[in-house]
Amino acid sequence: MTKRIDQTDDNSKQEQKYGDIGNYLGLGLQLAVTVGVMVFVGIWLDNKFNTSPWMTLGCSFFGIMAALYSFIKTVLKSGK
Repeated sequence: MTKRIDQTDDNSKQEQKYGDIGNYLGLGLQLAVTVGVMVFVGIWLDNKFNTSPWMTLGCSFFGIMAALYSFIKTVLKSGK
């Protein structure tokens, strides 16, 4: 009987560990996608308004700042 309880405790600990890791696995992808999308938006705006390279630079900077803000907010929230 105690062996079964120990196995259940081990399984719940593993599930919790993988759940904690899962929160961090998506952060890198989220960071890259945010910056990449904003770069493509900037390129599209530059082509539309003939303002090369200013919209690309502005959107890239905004994407980097937004991604870092989200990253830092998530890390600080998970540390509590």
